[in-house]
Amino acid sequence: MEYILNILDWLLYILFAINILYLLVYSLASRRRDLPLSPPAKEHKRFAILIPAYREDAVIHECVHSCLDLEYPVDCFDVVVISDRMQPETNASLAALPIRLVEVHFEESTKSKSLNAAMAAIGNDYDIAVVLDADNVIPYDYLNDLNALFANPEVEVIQTHRIAKNLNNDMALLDAISEEINNTIFRLGHAKLGMSAALIGSGMAFHYDLFRDTMADIKAVGGFDRELELTLLYRGKRFYYLPETFVFDEKIQNTGDFSRQRRRWLSAQWHYCQMFAKYLWKAIADRNWDFCDKLFQQVSIPRLLLMGFTFLFSVLFTIYSWTCGLKWWLLLILLAVALLVAVPKRFCTSRLAMSLQKLPYTFLLMAANVFKLRGANKKFIHTQHGVTGE
Repeated sequence: MEYILNILDWLLYILFAINILYLLVYSLASRRRDLPLSPPAKEHKRFAILIPAYREDAVIHECVHSCLDLEYPVDCFDVVVISDRMQPETNASLAALPIRLVEVHFEESTKSKSLNAAMAAIGNDYDIAVVLDADNVIPYDYLNDLNALFANPEVEVIQTHRIAKNLNNDMALLDAISEEINNTIFRLGHAKLGMSAALIGSGMAFHYDLFRDTMADIKAVGGFDRELELTLLYRGKRFYYLPETFVFDEKIQNTGDFSRQRRRWLSAQWHYCQMFAKYLWKAIADRNWDFCDKLFQQVSIPRLLLMGFTFLFSVLFTIYSWTCGLKWWLLLILLAVALLVAVPKRFCTSRLAMSLQKLPYTFLLMAANVFKLRGANKKFIHTQHGVTGE
């Protein structure tokens, strides 16, 4: 029995150590020298700002008005709202604005269907496609920053820095910090080591033809950005990151939405891992490290589960044998370092300490979701938007 427990201990330890060291390397890499800034572009590319909006009556106007307030030549961009099951009065008010409104009617709605329908409707007279969520807000210089980087002919895909729009309760604060950790490790750290930044579903920009042609083959129900990301990486595309170009995004405000959103993410992660695993050996042979790196992310342990189970195993193996437990506590310290380095200093306040009390409950919700993944990627799971009170 003791022999079996020792084998189990080391197998679990190696698995968790690989995941934690991966996070630590990219977290520390984010502290390297700043990424070079692009000089202002001499020409203005033509942008299509695509905004899929499924029952987003509460937030769509704020998003649209932030786009209309951009300091960019008005004849060089179109705001395209894809209205799916929004109220007639919402559509009427949107139609009165200087935007392109595309109303869609699907028996089963998905973001990929909406985007494909929009591009079929608006035609091909664009250089760049920008994808926003209906709850996003962008600053006035957003397109100028994208235009400057796209002036480099090597750049075909850009992810901008998605940041919290609301911090109105503890759940929103924790969600905001989680996203900033992702930004630090999977985008900034990767970019500074010469790797592709991770896409995130909104605040993304693509060469229009590349996006249109790739999306034509994307039939994803949930997690369309993961399928898009893996498809483009397999084709050798590189994703650039603009850490100082922000897109403000509404954060989760209650445990119900948290559970549904994370279940959708977990399901998509596992689904696309299975879907693209068959391409791994060819990617290794071709030295396509961006694709291999992304595939590793698909099989890696979600960060909240990694934190919870590392702590749990540290306690359990210490009870079994303090010598076994020591290496687990060391691993927990390394994980804490990786995460603390990745958290922006502005979040390190007494309010954060209070919010951390919710972590055990969110860990239990995340763990429970592991047993609810069946069929989750075969149906559209919508997160309701609209900032509530304290």
